[in-house]
Amino acid sequence: MEATLHNADPLDHRQFLVAVKRLADSLSYGTDRSPFLGQGLEYVQSRRYEPGDPVKSIDWRVTARTGKHHVKQFETPKQMPVWIVVDTSASMALASHPPGKYGLAVQVAGGIALACLDHINPVGVLGAGGRDFVVKPSLSRDVLLQWLHALRTYRFDEPTTLGQRLLSLEPSLRERSMLIVLSDFHDPDAMAALKLIGSRHDCLCLIFRDPAEDQLEGAGLFRGREVESG
Repeated sequence: MEATLHNADPLDHRQFLVAVKRLADSLSYGTDRSPFLGQGLEYVQSRRYEPGDPVKSIDWRVTARTGKHHVKQFETPKQMPVWIVVDTSASMALASHPPGKYGLAVQVAGGIALACLDHINPVGVLGAGGRDFVVKPSLSRDVLLQWLHALRTYRFDEPTTLGQRLLSLEPSLRERSMLIVLSDFHDPDAMAALKLIGSRHDCLCLIFRDPAEDQLEGAGLFRGREVESG
């Protein structure tokens, strides 16, 4: 069974993009600190002059204070790839109040992705459900809008594969990356996978819950079914 966020969410496609852009504008997305030092834009420190250093980089203030030539070092811009991992499993479809867990997760994913592009960070997406959904990090806004539109269509019968998807992604992360995971974390294997990846990469987890998961509204008998296991 498939549905789109257009049906589950009162926002139409244009309003959806406006909401995503508004979220991106409001995000305070920090700058990456580069481990590489060289000729860049931001001053980091001064060090002793070495033969071959350009004269224009001499720090005359430190040189005058110490009596020995020093040069300025700057931080070289380094764009860290960002992976947004979106849980597309059936449990995320719960929506007692619109837009629901999945609808909100997709909006947050779009807002974060646009904020990444504003900071020249290539951004990719990984779906953590039954279908294969992987888009490698890119600086293309068109690519971003394509996968964001694709995420708005989802299946209600997908199992949770968050831990498995994270482990399958890890070998392809050849450089230090940031993973932002949007999930309700119903997969018991997810935390172990995050612990492994977190030893080499930066991980940020955003947990989504629906009010109905904490307290059912109304009274009387309820008939229910576990959407992923049946």
